[in-house]
Amino acid sequence: MAEGMKDTWYQCDRCLACCKWPGDVRVEENEIDAIAAFLDMEVDDFIQRFTRLRTNRSGLSLIERENHECIMLENGGCKIQSVKPFQCKGFPNRWNFPGWQEQCQAKPVPMEEAVALGLVDEGALSADHQLRGRDLSHEH
Repeated sequence: MAEGMKDTWYQCDRCLACCKWPGDVRVEENEIDAIAAFLDMEVDDFIQRFTRLRTNRSGLSLIERENHECIMLENGGCKIQSVKPFQCKGFPNRWNFPGWQEQCQAKPVPMEEAVALGLVDEGALSADHQLRGRDLSHEH
């Protein structure tokens, strides 16, 4: 295993708990462009309709509904799954917070096994690496 690599990969089972927590969902400029294109919208229209200033005023966040669900949560899934923000792709492997496992249903998989199964590329926890994974919730 590569030096510094975590020993456990948490495989998302799309429980959607993280899509319902209050707080900022950071969207960076390149993500905004990709999401707007995916939704077949002009960038300015997307920004006006689906984003707000982050709490720390240092950029934009996706807006949330009154019940704290992400605005992109629709029909039991993410409307922008294939282009969702890095923050969403990275949870809980690239970032998390104390107590996250009380809500999140991601399945712990030993990292060596996760790499062998192709759930994650070796070294894929580095910030500049496109996160690759597949949904285990429908596996037999």
